[in-house]
Amino acid sequence: MATSGDLPTGFGELEVLTVGTVLLVEALSGLSLNGLTIFSFCKTRELRTPNHLLVLSLAVADSGISLNALIAAISSLLRHWPYGLEGCQAHGFQGFVTALASISGSAAIAWGRCHHHCTRSLLGWDTAVSLVIFVWLSSAFWAALPLLGWGHYNYEPLGTCCTLDYSRGDRNFTSFLFTMAFFNFLVPLFITLTSYQLMKQKFARSGRLQVPALIAKMVPTVNAINYALCNELLCGGFSLGLLPQKGKQDRTQ
Repeated sequence: MATSGDLPTGFGELEVLTVGTVLLVEALSGLSLNGLTIFSFCKTRELRTPNHLLVLSLAVADSGISLNALIAAISSLLRHWPYGLEGCQAHGFQGFVTALASISGSAAIAWGRCHHHCTRSLLGWDTAVSLVIFVWLSSAFWAALPLLGWGHYNYEPLGTCCTLDYSRGDRNFTSFLFTMAFFNFLVPLFITLTSYQLMKQKFARSGRLQVPALIAKMVPTVNAINYALCNELLCGGFSLGLLPQKGKQDRTQ
């Protein structure tokens, strides 16, 4: 880790500045776009549905990722990590729990859409709330394990942010990494692919083939665009939130 005022070992001034700038742009755009989703849900009654609760949970998770990136951006621009070892552990935990919640939340949305389109039945509040609780409890559980000794958080190579210490090759970290990856990457990936494949088959039979790209589920900024800002109902909800008087007239009409 670099000390105050010194460049991280092995990195030049331009590299550190570039990393900090990119992280800052990603953080601010992610916070802004996902903030619009959260604002729309809280402000507009019509959006408070079980399916949109899953989108809200994803937006909160992605906002957490962006907040984590903002802290990393500030540290990169300062050219050192100013929060100490305990701050590093907290930063690693917060970033990991929100990243896992984002991945699992995307799988939950895929399953919810598959349930709606393939069974023609609405998702219930009890199911949606249970899914959200499970996503966050499971993410917190796996993110807490490195704090308890299975796995390890450490500084990234730049020394200005913290994450899982992938440089460790011992049995402890390897067993954690493969077990965690199976339950938090492969299983959500299987659920997502299976759900969209079932929807693809359903739409193909009905002549309405519309399958979202899988890669869009992994990036906070793209998540906001894909699930919220490109959703006509959510966009309408945002407009109603900004223009409450006009919204009341529209609902009356």
